[in-house]
Amino acid sequence: MPVDLVNALVLLANFVVVPAIAYGSQLALGALGITLVYGILRFANFSHGDLMAFGTMATILATWQLQGWGIGLGVLPTAMLALPAGIVAAVLAALAADRTVFRFYRIRRSSPMVLSIASVGVMFVLNGLVRVIIGPDDRSFADGTRYLLNARQFKEATGLAEGLTVRTSQLLTLAVAVVAVAALFWFLRRTRAGKAMRAYSDNEDLALLSGVEPGRVVLTTWVIAASLAAVAGSLYGLDKSFQPFTYMQLLLPMFAAAIVGGIGQPHGAIAGGFLVAFSEIALTYPYRKFLRYLLPEDMQPDGLMQLLSTDYKLSVSFVILVVVLLWRPTGLFRGRVL
Repeated sequence: MPVDLVNALVLLANFVVVPAIAYGSQLALGALGITLVYGILRFANFSHGDLMAFGTMATILATWQLQGWGIGLGVLPTAMLALPAGIVAAVLAALAADRTVFRFYRIRRSSPMVLSIASVGVMFVLNGLVRVIIGPDDRSFADGTRYLLNARQFKEATGLAEGLTVRTSQLLTLAVAVVAVAALFWFLRRTRAGKAMRAYSDNEDLALLSGVEPGRVVLTTWVIAASLAAVAGSLYGLDKSFQPFTYMQLLLPMFAAAIVGGIGQPHGAIAGGFLVAFSEIALTYPYRKFLRYLLPEDMQPDGLMQLLSTDYKLSVSFVILVVVLLWRPTGLFRGRVL
């Protein structure tokens, strides 16, 4: 294989493939929480992004406390040890929101639109709480070994002009996402509670006649969705950084991922998360250096060869969302029609 082609592929892997896999894993976990709430409780939960921020905030505070006590995990981030605190905080916040807001409208059989509007109010409350408790600024809480593989080591080992960097947080994101998704699918397919959730989602009235307890289904749904939110938010914060408003912006790509895959379909949310992530990163990456490796000297481009500026990154999710709603409202895996 020509050296220039290998350099081009390494360059693409370093700046597109590896970041997109990590980002896609984070979006997939977030979209899973959204699609579970929609599929079982039947409303679009716009507070999910700030629920992620709330869980991440608790993880950060617990991480700082553990670091102050000198407790860590060596090469791994201390945040993984503090993650259970974030999960508990997110679950308590979700159950409090359900008890004080969503339960009121659910008992009265309000329309999904009313519940969705109510979730906007919950979103602002959670966002305000996070900013009051931890502040609006960027917060860094990553420690341990930053890189599993850095560009210089890769260049020295291969003799190539391009290097490949893999951060610990990226590999950790993928590993945790695989474990979380596998555990979720096992729970939904193998356990009695999971089967009750699936039955309730398919036909609420028939499930009730079969002895399914709706209160337990609702409780389990919120616990799972909030746990996924805390995990996704903490992994995103480790990989990038933590800022409360960032998680509100993540709401659009997560909803796009859930709808692209088929709202209410867990496997669709995973596929949609990676599709949105790869689309956002691939369309905003400047391909000038990549093409210079592949094209003859007289054909090499002078411009950035960037399809979209990074300022328009969020618009990619919006366009994907609109196209899917117009072309295939049920999504790739035929979820519920919005």
